[in-house]
Amino acid sequence: MKLKEIPLGKLSISKLNMRYKDKNPDISDILPTIREKGLFQPMLVRAEGDGYGVVAGRRRLCALRQVEEEKGIKMKAPCGILDSDDDVDAIEASLIENFARLPATELEQFSAFKRLKVAGRSVTEIAIHFGVTELKVKRLLALANLKPQILKLYEAGDIDFNAARLLTVASKSKQAEWLKLASDEEQETPRGRWLKEWILGEEQISTSCALFDLKDYKGAILTDLFGEQEYFADPDIFWSLQSAKIAEAIAEYETDGWQTELMERGRSFQEWSHAKRPKEAGGKVFISVGNDGAVAAHLGYLTHEDDKKIKAILTGEDEDSAKAAPKAKPEMSGPLKEYVTLHRHSAIRAELLKHPKVALRLTVAHMLVGSYRWSIEAQGTKPRKESTAVSIAGSHGATIFEAERSAIYDLVGLTKFDSHYTPRKRLANGELTPVFARLLELGDEDVMRVMAFAMAESLQADADIVEALTYVVPVDMAAMWEPDDAFFDILRDKKIINAMVKDIAGKRAADANLTETGKVQKAIIRDCLDERGSRESRPDWRPKWMQVPAQHYLDKETCPPAKADAAVSKVMMATTRPDTHIAA
Repeated sequence: MKLKEIPLGKLSISKLNMRYKDKNPDISDILPTIREKGLFQPMLVRAEGDGYGVVAGRRRLCALRQVEEEKGIKMKAPCGILDSDDDVDAIEASLIENFARLPATELEQFSAFKRLKVAGRSVTEIAIHFGVTELKVKRLLALANLKPQILKLYEAGDIDFNAARLLTVASKSKQAEWLKLASDEEQETPRGRWLKEWILGEEQISTSCALFDLKDYKGAILTDLFGEQEYFADPDIFWSLQSAKIAEAIAEYETDGWQTELMERGRSFQEWSHAKRPKEAGGKVFISVGNDGAVAAHLGYLTHEDDKKIKAILTGEDEDSAKAAPKAKPEMSGPLKEYVTLHRHSAIRAELLKHPKVALRLTVAHMLVGSYRWSIEAQGTKPRKESTAVSIAGSHGATIFEAERSAIYDLVGLTKFDSHYTPRKRLANGELTPVFARLLELGDEDVMRVMAFAMAESLQADADIVEALTYVVPVDMAAMWEPDDAFFDILRDKKIINAMVKDIAGKRAADANLTETGKVQKAIIRDCLDERGSRESRPDWRPKWMQVPAQHYLDKETCPPAKADAAVSKVMMATTRPDTHIAA
């Protein structure tokens, strides 16, 4: 480098200067000194065209030009002249100069680092030159993954650095999708904490959870350099490989003499509800699998219930336990239990809408002791069988409830969730403060109506409390529900079907058709329900399961509605005696 005094008229800001675009720098801190004593530190320049481009010293040049204008004389400035053929040296000089003075923004550092990378410098070389970690260089270079439109939004301050760094993880198509949402004023753009879930999906499975060799995974891997994490872009491929490894682990445990129990995905192992028991004494291996892909094996445990049974048998305290008869066939199959439970829930919660004072007390009870649904979270109605889902959606109770939901949303100013990055644990789409302000404007009657809706929406379908409500909320099941094709399709037990024939057509008809197929006997029930049928019609007949209170046919313990009613009847009968102060 050689030093030379160059006229200011021959100097301009080089495009290699990292602050080239900033036309009006703040020179208030250096102007008085330069005005009084001149320039002590040379600017770094290189030959460009007919003059010289200032690579480092932009603020000094601006201060000198102002002094030149004030004095009305032509001035020269001391300059160190760089080799005009080496762009990399010029970029480094600019970056080092500016790092030592004004803090560079992330975009300015990114721009300079990127130009050095394009010029052939490695990440390690860039990091050594500027005294920063390689991770910092990698993180800033990751901004190169962003589409130019997103970089412009960040440069303009329309998105923060956290959003920009999260979007570096997204594919180009995902970024384009985000830009489309951001440009549509009617669409909600995922931002903040919801942006990561929108990009990576709900599961967000880290590569650190994989039991398999990552070489076997053929899908894309998303890298979050800022969080120092990598994520699987295709959960289906991940779970296929992970499940195979879990199966291998189970086989190894069982070969070693263990009994194994694979827990449902997402269900955590609660050590407090289990007792320690070694393998030789019947202890099992419980394998828990998180929704995030993490797998854990818990060796040598039994549920407290199983532990007590084994202890009783070993000590002779319960000799009959060893010879226990096989369990009787449940009165209701899984799909049938689900069908009845959800239909009863649909009818009872629809009636709850008319009784806000009951709902209020129910809400307070939930606040005090909680329930599985109290998050607040809507009770889902997505059973295993599609026919049950269609039946529930078309029921009278569901129709009433959907109409009320629409009215409540209009009343309070809420909107339905309509995108897959919707946050959970909320009943509707809206911000807390505006909704609160709107409720302050409403009268007590409207607020009670909204509260009754919220309670009914989050009412747990398979809890005893649903049956308890029937003691204070009159429910006309005949008006709310009638046997449909979905019901008869999952009604399979011939004993139950024959008992229903006896209910609707009488003992003689039931006995006469005892050996007939279930299909024939169901046809008899349908015929009695149909006003146009050949038998005496009974359109208001409903099976015992769907009556109020709920009853059973064969076994109360395996009939959830009847069992729930038995559990609550005593306390609810006492609560609803004539002198009870509550008024529905």
